This record gives sequence, C-alpha cells and structure tokens, in this order.
Amino acid sequence: MRYPALLVPLFLVGCNAILDIKQLDADPDLDSISTAGAGRGGAGDGGAAGNSAGLGGEAGSGTSGQAGESGTSGQAGEGGNAGAGGEGGAGAGGGPGGAGGAAGVGGGTGGTGGVSGAGAGGAEPPSCAGGLQCGAQSCCASAEVPAGVFPMGRSDGGPDDDEEGYFDEVPEHDAKIDGFRLDVYEITVGRFRKYVDAYNSLKPPAEGAGKHPLIADSGWNPKWAAELPENAAALRKALACDLNKDHTWTDEPGKNESHAINCLSWYQAFAFCIWDGGRLPTEAEWEKAAAGGDENRKFPWGNGPATSTLANYVGGASKPFVVVGNTPGGNGRWGHADMAGGMFEWVLDRYNYYTDDPCNNCAYITAAPEMVVRGGSWFFPSVSLRAVARGYGAPTIKSSWNGARCARDL
Repeated sequence: MRYPALLVPLFLVGCNAILDIKQLDADPDLDSISTAGAGRGGAGDGGAAGNSAGLGGEAGSGTSGQAGESGTSGQAGEGGNAGAGGEGGAGAGGGPGGAGGAAGVGGGTGGTGGVSGAGAGGAEPPSCAGGLQCGAQSCCASAEVPAGVFPMGRSDGGPDDDEEGYFDEVPEHDAKIDGFRLDVYEITVGRFRKYVDAYNSLKPPAEGAGKHPLIADSGWNPKWAAELPENAAALRKALACDLNKDHTWTDEPGKNESHAINCLSWYQAFAFCIWDGGRLPTEAEWEKAAAGGDENRKFPWGNGPATSTLANYVGGASKPFVVVGNTPGGNGRWGHADMAGGMFEWVLDRYNYYTDDPCNNCAYITAAPEMVVRGGSWFFPSVSLRAVARGYGAPTIKSSWNGARCARDL
C-alpha cells in the first residue's frame, strides 16, 4: 500500500492553496554562528567493559567574551560503546561539542560529536537574543554535519529501501557535501516572534544574501521581496493561515513559544534564515543530516519503525502543538531533533527528478514552479518520515504542516 492520501493534492484549509505533497502525474518541467565560549567541557567517562557508553563531559560555565575549548569525548570501554562528545561551553557563542569517542575494542560504534553551545552577547543569532531555551540548551543550538560523500536517494535493496517508496526518490546517487552546521531544532514560535517584532524596521534581504558558499546564484533574488508581507501586521495575519486553528502563531507570547512555527511560505522561511545569520539547507544537505550520511539510515534514528516516542506524526502525537525536541529518541546521528515528523521543512531546492550522476555540493535552483519540503509532518503517516521522502509545493503556500530550520556555514 502506498498511502493514497499522499498521492493526491492536499487542500489547505484557509490558505487558498494546494500543496502537492505527492502526485504521481506531476510534471517537473514546468559565518559560522557558534564560536568558542568560555570554559572547558569536562572529559567523558569511559564505558565499562561490555557495558554501555560513557557519558560526554558537561559544558563549561564560562564568562562572556572569553574563548574556551569544547568538551572532550568519552573514551570507549573494552567491549562497550564509545562515550558521547562533551557539549560546548556557554559564553560568547558557545564552542562546538567535542568529537565522539572511538569504538570500544570488540564493541559498538563510536560516539557522536557534541552539539554546539549557545552563545551570549553579539555572537548569538538574533532570534535567540536575550536567551531562548529549548529543554537544556538554546533554541538556536546548531550541530555540525561533517564533510563527505553519502548515497542520496532510495537504494535498491539497501537499508533505506521500502516498497512504499515513491518514484521520485530514485535513482540513488553519490552526493559530496562540504561540512556545514544545521540548527538542532525547527524554527520556534518564540524565535520567529523576534523576527516579527523587528519586521517593520527591516529591509528586504540584499541580493545574493543567504547564498550557499559553493553554489552560484543560490542567494536571495530581489524580485522575491514582492512575496513578503508588507509590514508586521500583514505578517501576523499570514501566520494565522489555518481556519481550523492549527497554526502555532499567537499574536501575544503564550504557551506556544517552544512549538515549531508553521504557516511559513518558502519566501518567509528563507528571509527569516537570512535575518538570523543563516540560510536554507540544500535538499542534499538536509538528507545527509537526516540519513546519517554514509550510514544511509531509513529514518533519522535508524532503520527501526516509527513510534510515538520517536516522532510527531499520524501514529504519534499527531498535532502541531508540541514542544520541539520532545522525542529525543528520534534524533539523528548528529543530534538534530524532529527531522522526521513535526513540520515539513522548506529547503533551498526547486523540485525535479533525480539522475544517477554524482553531484558535488549540488542544488537544483533553475526555474521550476515548486519548492521541495522534507521531513514529514504531524499530519502524515510514517512513510513520509523516511529520510529519502520528498514533498513539494508552490513557494507561496502557507499551511499548518510547513515550517523550516536554518543551515549555517562553518
């Protein structure tokens, strides 16, 4: 079965638009934000022989403006898994987390690297100025996705193969990606509120802003300014796009501040990330983070089936009003939360079919009417949560299923 609900146009109540998440007859032709913080992360404890991983060091508690070092990784016990990397120290733009430990002798896989600490002062992304916490860390925390080649798209017989997969997920092809940082969390209501509050004093993004450093003509086009709301009042109205009241935005701060913002058009998502010191990730960058790179995971957490403890989807919480990062068991290889479920996330690329040609820091940015969304949604079943699953829609669409997260250059 292919979940027919995903193969037909989906009418967005109150948005006056149609999002073709999957439509079989669709025609495709148509500076680094995290810097070193004060303090040194502690060293992780080694795993005992034959037992589980040692824990990474805790973050150093530094003072603003002083540079410090990130936590060191835990050492692997014989037969045990490696310790996780320490978190970056707090201070003036927290440092990157420590590297993951090496695999134990005769034991499991190496530990993952630590997540960057949140900065204080001028190094903090403007959407977290003054401090916004999502659980134990900043809502603006980002994690590095290392450089390397990974198999993009669905394999034939590999760990990510699925009989319910879609025609546009193949062929699998090698994609070489340079290292970058990707926000741990989807953009939250609280973060977007900082943007709305500043909106009337902002100019549209400059030409070329938000450009991928290795992809020509991938930045902002001044013509797109016409697609942005005229003022903050119009933006607030646009964020209340759902007649069923499934939009997470509220005009006054409230209980939704740590929920993922929805009702974002592609233009609004891109403009926000530029304002916040980042950019939209390419489709290849996004898939690499979700699939764990060369581990080629079926889902961000691995190859096991989706459950309510791993993702917010139909079969889980199935609602937009959920705190980001509340299913940590579903986090990806490098610590990214909600890469499956929660909100579909806009990426830089326009929608097109794959070829089997290898690509190098690639993105499809030539003229095409639809933009790609990734990651599934609270409103969709588990087949949409797969790391290779693709959706698409017009860049003007605003729905209670659509949000975004920002990428940042190293």
